[in-house]
Amino acid sequence: MHDHLGQPIPSPAVLRPLHDRFIESVEALARRNRIPLVQFERGQRKDDIANAHRARFRGREGVVLIGVAQERAWSFKASKRRGDHVTFFDFSRQPVFVKHYYFYVQDPEWGPAFLKIGTYLPYPVKLCLNGHEWVKQQLRKEHLRFEALDNGFLSCRRSERLEQISGQLGPEHVQSFFDRWSQRLPWPLSIKDRRAGYEHRLSLWQMEVSLTQVFDRPAQGRHFFEEVIRENIDLGRPSRVSLLFPIRFSRRTPKPYFGYRTRVITDGVNPSLHVAFKHSHVKQYFKEGRALRTETTINDPVDFGTTKAIKNLDYLRGVATGVNRRLLEVERVTHNCTLSQDALDRLQRPSLEDNQRAPGLRFGDPRVMALLHSLCVFDHVQHGFRNRDLRTHVADLLGWNQDNYTLGRMTYDLRRLRLKGLIARVPRSHRYTVTSYGLRVALFCSKLFLRILRPAWPALLDQDPDAIPRPLRAAFLKLDAEIQRVCDLAHLKTAS
Repeated sequence: MHDHLGQPIPSPAVLRPLHDRFIESVEALARRNRIPLVQFERGQRKDDIANAHRARFRGREGVVLIGVAQERAWSFKASKRRGDHVTFFDFSRQPVFVKHYYFYVQDPEWGPAFLKIGTYLPYPVKLCLNGHEWVKQQLRKEHLRFEALDNGFLSCRRSERLEQISGQLGPEHVQSFFDRWSQRLPWPLSIKDRRAGYEHRLSLWQMEVSLTQVFDRPAQGRHFFEEVIRENIDLGRPSRVSLLFPIRFSRRTPKPYFGYRTRVITDGVNPSLHVAFKHSHVKQYFKEGRALRTETTINDPVDFGTTKAIKNLDYLRGVATGVNRRLLEVERVTHNCTLSQDALDRLQRPSLEDNQRAPGLRFGDPRVMALLHSLCVFDHVQHGFRNRDLRTHVADLLGWNQDNYTLGRMTYDLRRLRLKGLIARVPRSHRYTVTSYGLRVALFCSKLFLRILRPAWPALLDQDPDAIPRPLRAAFLKLDAEIQRVCDLAHLKTAS
């Protein structure tokens, strides 16, 4: 306001003409090109309104709809301060409700997209693009036939070409779209402002990378994913396993009297698996009854050791793709985690590993079983765990508090897990990752203990017969009768 616009006193009055000029230019664009100008009401789904207008749009490119909404934004508020014969204004960032414009456009390179622009300083801009739509546009240019699957692909005549095109999308394509439409649309900054260096710069606010696997026999895919849900309720123990019902819950929705519980998966219910990591998360669900969708949403690139600069798009896409594939690999191992006799012996017997004595991990020992069960936690899949992370899980499974399960005990347990090859230390860090061998061992032993031994434990003890599950008791009685029959035929008598 002072250096660029030449105002002797930076005053909020300077901003009003900029605000009015931008609004007038938007309304002029709508009148000149007969673009619908729609006032969004609270509670309306903006995408539904935009899609209805897109269906009637016949142009190859252009602005389909301009939406108007009063929304919250971080802006500047001024407070007056008087000095010696001079008035000053102090500015501070505060939340305000101001007008925002939604420009829904049809782009020759990206297809459907939208830009949201705030009308008040600092004029925030939000750009929303869909990489699937960019790939579709490229396939159409090459006259390659494909079948869409609700924000994805069901089939393509040349699947290898589809994969090549998907890998070509980079930050330069995003920047090109922004540069093109920031010149065509009304903009809160004038040409003079932009030439002076006052310009918007793109950053990554949210990024979603998905991996969709389409099944030739959808019923088998559905069975697979329901088994995944079953596995992770008692083994993977993700941050949450949710069932998505066709009901919208809000903070005002009262909780059930006995709390939320896991329910049996039935028709009309879509199960989904969620794995949280800091501000980001992975979601997996069965899409349209045809495909298993695994998608990683990165809400803060700092979670993965980088910045929000648009140039980091390729790196973050690689990270998210790795997360998706790692999750699927873990699920594949859960369905085939058998161990050989040699592997079991290696686990349970003391041994020398790298000239260091490695204590055995005896199956059935409560502390060992708690350690192995903790290695199955899905939160460890991508970035591993630290001493304190695993310590919390093990202590909970043992029913101990942190005073009983000390850092020293956890360090000892980490050492024997590492020497036995179940975990590996991340170089130059205090984090550990679970090895493929370690994952197979943890899953095998946990399944054997949790699903076979522990439920049937009363049958192995000298207890009241009624404590044994009825099917198991009937089988034991039948087995005992057959053994007695064989003994009778062999003329064997019970020793006195």
